[in-house]
Amino acid sequence: MALLSTGEFARASGLTRKALRLYDELGLLPPARVDPGTGYRCYEPAQLERARLVAWLRQLGMPLAAIRVVLVLPSADAAAKRTLGSFLISYLSGKDIDMTAAANEPLAIRYAVRTDIGLVREDNEDAAYAGGRLLAVADGMGGHAHGEVASATVIEALRPLDVAVPSSELLNDLDHAVRRAGGTLRDMAAADPSRSGMGTTLTALLWSGSQLGLVHIGDTRAYLVRDGEVFQITRDHTLVQALLDDGKITEDEVASHPKRMLLLRALDAHHDFEPDLELREAQAGDRYLLSSDGLHATVDVDAIANVLLTVADPDDAAAALIKLAIDGGGPDNVTCIVADVVAA
Repeated sequence: MALLSTGEFARASGLTRKALRLYDELGLLPPARVDPGTGYRCYEPAQLERARLVAWLRQLGMPLAAIRVVLVLPSADAAAKRTLGSFLISYLSGKDIDMTAAANEPLAIRYAVRTDIGLVREDNEDAAYAGGRLLAVADGMGGHAHGEVASATVIEALRPLDVAVPSSELLNDLDHAVRRAGGTLRDMAAADPSRSGMGTTLTALLWSGSQLGLVHIGDTRAYLVRDGEVFQITRDHTLVQALLDDGKITEDEVASHPKRMLLLRALDAHHDFEPDLELREAQAGDRYLLSSDGLHATVDVDAIANVLLTVADPDDAAAALIKLAIDGGGPDNVTCIVADVVAA
């Protein structure tokens, strides 16, 4: 079977190229071959399961040293390792967990969606969808009306996925829907040059049993609340995030950077950027927040976390988050979806 390039392996595994370099240096995920002339790294398709396990454990917050222990466990399949990973995290944090809990416990979601135009904008270019299996937030751009069209287009492309999708098809279906939406935006711009600058960001979750697929492009965000902690599970595709990742600016400099709003990736009429795709494991008791940047660009992350941790009802939590953005000046449209994972 053909080897995968670093880019192909990164997309398939849900890891960034930077993460792959780090895990290679640490011996967690060495490439199958390194070209002696160019230094290009290639991976075996069979390494994908190991890579996805590493990604999953890191997103849970497991230290690299603990991941190394999990990876060398003999004759344990991936599902057993994931369960053990949850146990190790809980054990190291002084919590108890039932190792016999069913990995595929039937789950459902209780959700609420709220959106507000804000105090400055004349139009609401955000679009959202919330259903029993699909949650999605898109933030359009491109000037009067065009941003609304772009965000609505991608939401409409995703809407048919709010049905029973096999877990093995979650990422494929999300990827195909986003690509169809991108093609539609390009066709619309070709037919009407005034729409050439339109585009949209997108963050969406699609459920199948205890598995969920995540698709993300741009600076809308997804947060996970688990075991009393709040994690951002998407990475902004912005210039300031890239500078931050490279150590060229600090966290304190992000808010005042003159190009803090500059996107490096979005669905638009001129580019075919790859969205981030990731398969995750949901648990009863999880809470997810999907939001446009009208929230996190205005409201401090600690204030967001406080609402998610203290306001029990999803609709009340979404309303409280919107209020925080409005109280902060409401400079942009703001949209929030809060979803609680419960036993079916």
